[in-house]
Amino acid sequence: MNTHYSVVVVGGGQAGLSISYCLTQRGIDHIVFEKHTIGHAWRSSRWDSFCLVTPNWQCTLPGHPYQGDDPNGFMQKDDIVNYIETYAASFNPPVKEGVAVLRVYRNDDRGIFDVTTSIGEVTADQVVIAAGSYHRPKVPRMAERLPVDIVQLHSSHYKNPHSLPDKSVLVVGTGQSGCQIAEDLHLAGKKVHLCVGGAPRSPRRYRGKDAVDWLEEMGYYNLSINEHPQKEKVRSKANHYLTGRDGGREIDLRRFALEGMQLHGRLKYVGDRKLDFWDDLKQNLDQADAVSESIKKTIDGFIAKNQIQAPTETPYQPVWEPEDDVLSVDYEQANIGTVIWSTGYESDFSWVELPVFDGKGYPGHDRGVTQLEGLYFLGLPWLYTWGSGRFSGVARDANYIADYIISRKKLSPSNAWSIVNEFLIGS
Repeated sequence: MNTHYSVVVVGGGQAGLSISYCLTQRGIDHIVFEKHTIGHAWRSSRWDSFCLVTPNWQCTLPGHPYQGDDPNGFMQKDDIVNYIETYAASFNPPVKEGVAVLRVYRNDDRGIFDVTTSIGEVTADQVVIAAGSYHRPKVPRMAERLPVDIVQLHSSHYKNPHSLPDKSVLVVGTGQSGCQIAEDLHLAGKKVHLCVGGAPRSPRRYRGKDAVDWLEEMGYYNLSINEHPQKEKVRSKANHYLTGRDGGREIDLRRFALEGMQLHGRLKYVGDRKLDFWDDLKQNLDQADAVSESIKKTIDGFIAKNQIQAPTETPYQPVWEPEDDVLSVDYEQANIGTVIWSTGYESDFSWVELPVFDGKGYPGHDRGVTQLEGLYFLGLPWLYTWGSGRFSGVARDANYIADYIISRKKLSPSNAWSIVNEFLIGS
């Protein structure tokens, strides 16, 4: 391994591979450090029935758009891993797998970056942090109050219903993972208790098309964070829940309730044999439905404005309403043997010892370019557009940063020193 590179890339997921492709195309020497293996998160931190919630045609990594025979389908986990591995094989990126980056800092005297890895020290003119933001599973401290005989899993460690005890399951959280895991358990015949939070839901198909197709036509996926009504606040919003399972469908928690799933409000307290819930189930269900209906109305407006011929649909009518909320459950009487915490992640950039972060540990940047010359971030949710942390938008960001790297490379300290050396030797 060399000890100095023009660019060091941290992370070998879709973001790291994308910037590697763009740098390769531009002839920039670089190295990619991947703590595990290519496609690791997709392979090890997803459940067995996991699939994309956006259509395959949105898989547009730079130089590697989806080329399968089902553009409107939704790739399952193994197909996603294969897509990433095939991408890497197509251009043979300089990836060092099994190498953790322990520290990134800067020696101001030399004006270059020092990178400490599990196999030694290297330096770089420029560094791209492409390690995502889902670093540490987030589990509330109240989990400590549950007895040891109840199995507790974060959603990233859930695999399938058959790997759990033959008892009821409590799923906490209704983001994309929580809703899809609850559905997976429900379809397998498990008795599920689901704590419903404030995450919004999305229609799947509406007026003859997948909602994603409509939003693409409407230009939503080109909307930058600077143009978004919520600006930077949108980065912390929960994703809309829906699924690509069995060809794609909406997730209507009310229908699950009709079929026997027990819905609760948010989990409030874990006590002696007792689970207490907030009295917000109806509010959260209504709010999720309102978001879905607002998306439909936006599509309606686009169709009317552009005089598009499309079938009409009747407005959504709730199929179930909570009457007497169950605000407390004895978990022994309910036979709950597993709790799955679908409560998200925390980011951890403590190993990046550079002054670019805000008070919450989020890097300050403009389209991934920080104020510290030569340091970039890539693959974060809403880095620039909705697709920045996804297969659909990372190519735009990677190309932008690669062009920025080119412009700064001309002025990098190591290049300047090489020019001086060549001049002195030549004279």
